[in-house]
Amino acid sequence: MKLDDDIHNYYEHLVLEQIVRLELAQSKSEDYLADLCCLALNQLPTRYIRYEVDMAFYLPQSERQQMEMNAINAVKHGMAYLDNNKKKESE
Repeated sequence: MKLDDDIHNYYEHLVLEQIVRLELAQSKSEDYLADLCCLALNQLPTRYIRYEVDMAFYLPQSERQQMEMNAINAVKHGMAYLDNNKKKESE
């Protein structure tokens, strides 16, 4: 078993979904996106899984919705932090 291939944090998937939903790859650099992922994920609890289907099958809908909202808020806060620091650097 290779841990880096078999196990991952489910919140990674949710954060990336939000970044795609916001179409940030079209307007932000790779460095910005990497920093944003780190900032967002550091705000969230870990939820390790082996298979995506496990979460879809065993996770109650209300908990899934809460996790999605947590990821949305974490991305918003990460973006605000990065954008605020960029403004300070340009002043």
